[in-house]
This record gives sequence, C-alpha cells and structure tokens, in this order.
Amino acid sequence: MEQLRGYGVTDESKLKLEYFFYTNTKEKAESLAKELAGRGYIGDFDVAASDSSQFVITGWTPPMAMSDEVVVGWTGEMCEIGYKFDCEFDGWGTNPNQ
Repeated sequence: MEQLRGYGVTDESKLKLEYFFYTNTKEKAESLAKELAGRGYIGDFDVAASDSSQFVITGWTPPMAMSDEVVVGWTGEMCEIGYKFDCEFDGWGTNPNQ
C-alpha cells in the first residue's frame, strides 16, 4: 500500500486487484475459480508454468477502494477462501494506471 501511495493512489482511488492462488489438483483450482467468479471476479486457472504439478488460479477483482482497511480486509478474506478450497493465496498486484 505504501508503494501505491507513492504513485498517487489514495484511499478513495478504486482499482482492480490481480490475485494469485496455487493448488495441487485441477478439481481444487476449478472449485476456487467458480467461487471467485460467483463474486464477480474475472479469472481462470491453468497448470503453473514453473511447476507442472501445480495449478495457478489468477484473475482480476472488480474495482475496489484502495484504503488500507478495504485491501487488508480483502486480503484476509482471500486467505480464508484459499484455506477453504485447499489453495494457497500467493498475493495480489495492481496497476495504478487503470
């Protein structure tokens, strides 16, 4: 968040976040991708480029406020969803010039 502030992103700015999860089966990846799509997220899953025994689930959220409270809360939620579907939340990124 500190880095985004350096690019002029404020609490009121709304940006899409790109998310990343990893898991070890296609079924888990598919289940998580469906859950995220149900939340209005746009994404998909595929075999991880770095390790063919892993699947990566990635995509974008709808725009959300870039306040610490919202983003930290969302991050916690993603960790919980990852746990629920036996997938590891690997983090998020964004582009301040959306």
